Amino acid sequence: MNKLSMDETVKTIRSLPPLPEIVTDLLSSMGKENIDIDTLAEKLTRDQALVATTLRLANSSFYGMSHRVTGIREAFAILGLKSMRTLITAASVTNGFIGGQNLAGEIEKNWRHSIAVAVCAKTLARQLNQDQELAFTVGLLHDIGRLVLAIYFPEQHQAVLTHRTTHDCTAFQAEQAVLGIDHAMVGQALVEYWKLPPEIQLAIGSHHTPDQSKQNALVSFVHVADAIVHALDLALDEEELVPLISTAAWNKLGIGQETVLLVFEETEQQFEEMCQILIV
Repeated sequence: MNKLSMDETVKTIRSLPPLPEIVTDLLSSMGKENIDIDTLAEKLTRDQALVATTLRLANSSFYGMSHRVTGIREAFAILGLKSMRTLITAASVTNGFIGGQNLAGEIEKNWRHSIAVAVCAKTLARQLNQDQELAFTVGLLHDIGRLVLAIYFPEQHQAVLTHRTTHDCTAFQAEQAVLGIDHAMVGQALVEYWKLPPEIQLAIGSHHTPDQSKQNALVSFVHVADAIVHALDLALDEEELVPLISTAAWNKLGIGQETVLLVFEETEQQFEEMCQILIV
C-alpha cells in the first residue's frame, strides 16, 4: 500500500466542516477577560442538540452540582466560563465525529479511550493545581487524528490495524511503518485547521514524543494520562498495549504512588458516566 502523505491528509481535513461558531468563540476567548456570556449563551441555544449534551454533562457527577441545572445561562452562572468552554467543546466535537458513524468498532474504542484520557488528565491536573479544563480538552482531542484516519482513510487505517496485530506493536508505531505519518501529526493538522490555541496544537502533536516538546507541562499531562488509560484498558481493545512513559515527562509532573492510585480510582469512577453522555 502507498504511504499516506500529509498533503493528502491536510486536503481532506480542509474539506471538513469547521467547528460551530460558539466553540470557535469559546476557544478564542482563552486568556481574555470581559467575555459577553449572554452573547455566548444566545449562540449556543441555536443548536439544541449541543445544548442537550452540554446540560447532561453539567448535571453529571463529574461536576457535583447540588441541584439540577435546566438552562444554559444558569449553567454559565454556576459552572463558570472555563468549565462551560470544556463542556461545549466536548459535546460539539463528539457530536461532529460520531454522527452517522458505526460505533460498533474502532470509532467507539477510540472515543472510549479519548474520554478516559480526558478524565485522567483532568484528575492529574487537579492533583497538581494546574488548569483542569485545558487538560480535559486536550485529553479528549489527543487522538482525534486516529478518528480522521479511521473515518476518511478506512483502507489505510485497516492496514495499520493489521500491521499492529501482526507485529505486536502500538497503533502509533504501526502508522509510522505503514503510512509514513501518524495520528498525532494528523490530529495537530486538524486542530490547527480549527484554529485552536497553539498550546493545544503542540500537546496533541507531541503526546507520544514529549521529550521533543521542551517538556511542556500540558504535553506531560496528556502523555502520562494516555499511558495510564492504556494500562487500565478502559477502551476494551483486545490489541491494546501500554506505551512506555517518558522518564522526563513523569519527572516533570512529580507525582507519587499515592497520587497515582487516586488518579486510577477517580478515572475509573467517572469514565463510564462520561461515555454514556458523550457516546450516544
